[in-house]
Amino acid sequence: MGKVHYISSEHLSLEAIDTILTQQYTLALSDEAEQRIMHCHEYLQQKINSTDRSIYGINTGFGALCNKKISPADLEQLQRNLVMSHACGTGPEVPQEVVKLMLLLKIQSLAYGHSGVQLKTVKRLIDFYNREVYPMVYQQGSLGASGDLAPLAHLCLPLIGMGEVSFQGYKLASEHVLDMFSWEPVVLKAKEGLALLNGTQFMAAYGVLALLQARRLARQADVVGALSLDAFGGLLEPFNEAIHRLRPHKGQLQTAEAVRQLLEGSELIQQKKEHVQDPYSFRCMPQVHGATKDALAFAEQVFLTEINSVTDNPNIFPEEDEILSGGNFHGQPLALALDFMAIALAELGNISERRIYQLISGGRNLPEFLIAEPGLNSGFMISQYTAASIVSQSKQLCSPASIDSISSSNNQEDHVSMGANAATKLYQVVHNLERVLAIELMNAAQALDFRRPLKTSQVLEEMVARYREKVTFATTDRMLHNDIMASIAFLRTDTV
Repeated sequence: MGKVHYISSEHLSLEAIDTILTQQYTLALSDEAEQRIMHCHEYLQQKINSTDRSIYGINTGFGALCNKKISPADLEQLQRNLVMSHACGTGPEVPQEVVKLMLLLKIQSLAYGHSGVQLKTVKRLIDFYNREVYPMVYQQGSLGASGDLAPLAHLCLPLIGMGEVSFQGYKLASEHVLDMFSWEPVVLKAKEGLALLNGTQFMAAYGVLALLQARRLARQADVVGALSLDAFGGLLEPFNEAIHRLRPHKGQLQTAEAVRQLLEGSELIQQKKEHVQDPYSFRCMPQVHGATKDALAFAEQVFLTEINSVTDNPNIFPEEDEILSGGNFHGQPLALALDFMAIALAELGNISERRIYQLISGGRNLPEFLIAEPGLNSGFMISQYTAASIVSQSKQLCSPASIDSISSSNNQEDHVSMGANAATKLYQVVHNLERVLAIELMNAAQALDFRRPLKTSQVLEEMVARYREKVTFATTDRMLHNDIMASIAFLRTDTV
């Protein structure tokens, strides 16, 4: 039997999510979670049967239709209509890695027992996750305020036998997959559609995946930057701990220490240098890389709070005998953090491209464009163009989504976060950063070979040796696309 993660009320960490995803855990509900879900659902059914008062989203319409009372006989149809009518997504398909995490986060949120859903509804979502049945979700459609309504509607359509799913590489009508597994469509009870659609799991899934990637990329920015510094003939003095104690931002201290450790024992860094200062892209790595790390630390706290929260509406409190309508679905905390992350990660790409430019410029006794016969060969000239193009796109993607709001639902929902747009933009910035760092690695390794027989540190020499198994030294011009793609693959699998 494979590894199983039991959904419970215990704190879900980024490390736990990373383990669940990378080690391909299956999901199951803990006994505690099952009891919470059943207790809340039973309480809600009892409440509906014992009162004739209007309870938002349970026996009323939604949004601006909140004053429309729905008869008891129509409550199930109300929820089905909600899911169907809100499936208004369009644009590119959401990547499967995001959809998978959306399922996990939605299950986690429902398992706290404040949403009123049936146990079998949550278990069917777990079935989708475990069987790798991924609903087709689309990137455009959410305002990030009443929750991620359109994306979550598409995520949950297959519960009722509608919409499409991806299964084993094929796009199929969900009814066919239900038949394949002998699953009956779920008949949604009162409030269930709203519990499924209200929530921030679209934004949160993108943000969590970005954070997991950002941890790796921030570390790799230090590694690749240190290699570039040494290959460029740079100075270690700006990384002296004494300097950074005078301005002790945590990320700055961490970056300076990381570079010192990475270059420990380097023959190149110990060489006497004629110049007294390096360009900012080398000298200010602690300040720039460090600021990004501090921004990511802020975003991490926001997302850790979010993924361990209940974000649908209304919220049900069986012990207090209360059903309260509020706004926990509003994505403003996430929208601001997503925008901040995009800016912070784009800056790692920005400074990386400047180091690439310095390496190919023919300074510090390196050949122009890092090739033995510049002129006959263009060398690595155009790799910098590519990096510049990518960095420019990331800058454009950093225009904040969270400063915008367009009123919806007859002005009932008169302020929205636009966090979903912030999320999809961030996803692109993350991939852009990875590409730029790969190009810098390619240039830094090429520059290092022009410093032979001198060596950099042992840890960097070992990393470069592994890299050279994938990307060889360029003696003459060749198609660099293949080298860039191999460099990206290397960054995804290699650790220092």
